[in-house]
Amino acid sequence: MPDAFPGKSSRLRNLRGMPLGLLASLVVLTAAAWALTLSMDMPMGIAVRGGMEGMEGMAGMAMAGIAADGWSLAGAAAFLAVWTVMMAAMMLPAAAPMIFMFAAAQARREQHVAVPTWIFVAGYMLVWAAAGLLVYVLVQIGSEFATSLDPPQHSKWAPLALGITLGVAGLYQFTTLKHICLSHCRSPLAFVAQHWRDGRVGALEMGLRHGLYCFGCCWALFAVLVAVGIMSVAWMLLLTLVVFVEKLLQRGRRFEVALGIALMALGIAVSFGAIEMPWMSG
Repeated sequence: MPDAFPGKSSRLRNLRGMPLGLLASLVVLTAAAWALTLSMDMPMGIAVRGGMEGMEGMAGMAMAGIAADGWSLAGAAAFLAVWTVMMAAMMLPAAAPMIFMFAAAQARREQHVAVPTWIFVAGYMLVWAAAGLLVYVLVQIGSEFATSLDPPQHSKWAPLALGITLGVAGLYQFTTLKHICLSHCRSPLAFVAQHWRDGRVGALEMGLRHGLYCFGCCWALFAVLVAVGIMSVAWMLLLTLVVFVEKLLQRGRRFEVALGIALMALGIAVSFGAIEMPWMSG
């Protein structure tokens, strides 16, 4: 018997089939990104050019790494590539609900779902890639400052710098901007309804917009990652979990407050040398 509504039937089949295929693709992509990240023996934090001689404890924050090569186009490209892979590993799990919602909404509108959905993902990742350029600049400036200090001074400024970064990340948890950005990230249906754009260009625009909200939500947490060493696996895993939980909780006000207080307390403890974090660079 002929289908009276072939277009509608096809879209419904897309809606049923796409989430499973999309889930499998996201799992594979995320796993591959984590595998690549963990396989790269490339410290990328604030580096002291010339090595780590004479540095102990918290001064390990100044690692010999990619920043040690100084300003260069090749260095920036390498940094950006590693950063983007790392962001895919850390952020795609938290972005998955929004990606699924976009795919479902796309399936209701037209037959072609996969291409617009991956364009949406590409727009999202493009924001984090652009953030990597800013991080590269900050790492280079920090490395030049670290190089200008004598080894004894390193043990003084490294805990203070990390403590201040932790404190700022904690304070940011209580700001209006954080709450606005987080509300958009926590409500995929509301985001899609409010910001929907048709077509592939529209998918790219929506991905960019969601990426900006996500960056506004998480930038302070990733500032901590830059301070402790971007390739710090312990901090990567911890922040991935924090970001995922924070976005998953529809009413996570208590978690936000608890996280903010914990970050500020840790920042104070680290600044005064009450806590050493030898695990921060590995």
